[in-house]
Amino acid sequence: MKAYNRQLYILNLNVSKLKYTKQNIIRGAVIYSAGDTIAALLLNEFSIYRILGMILVGAILYSLEIPNYFAWIDKKTETSYGIRKTITKTALAIAYFNPLWIFRHLVFIKLFAGAYEQINSQLLLVAFWSFLVNIPISIIANYLIQNKVRLDWRFVASAVFSGFMAVYYALSETFFN
Repeated sequence: MKAYNRQLYILNLNVSKLKYTKQNIIRGAVIYSAGDTIAALLLNEFSIYRILGMILVGAILYSLEIPNYFAWIDKKTETSYGIRKTITKTALAIAYFNPLWIFRHLVFIKLFAGAYEQINSQLLLVAFWSFLVNIPISIIANYLIQNKVRLDWRFVASAVFSGFMAVYYALSETFFN
């Protein structure tokens, strides 16, 4: 635990200051699972286990890491101004939702759907191409989320965007596989 806390300290995060609110837990559970359910229905891959899994991921993981990362972005850019601050905040958000994040999200989907055999290097390639093709939309969305939405609503805005992107990520397997 000491090593982990040291790593967080290096990242300028104080574990005792991490925000993990009941409101964000509920929002994460509902919004992420709703977006993924729409994607699952479109692909005829509906599964109650997948919904329950995405509820857990949204409530436990995403509702903890995303709001805290957004708060870190604000702290990291508090001494910047103007276009530099805008570009830095947008770039840091895009860097967070990178191909490895997309891959992890797709792995969660596969795990909860019981499709373990589909977790392979091809899925990482799908995540990479999905990220690359999505960059223009991601730049606009993350610019708006990081620079026009108040910090306490950024997780919701990002979750809604991610809900739409969940449909895209699910379909990206069809497009890029």
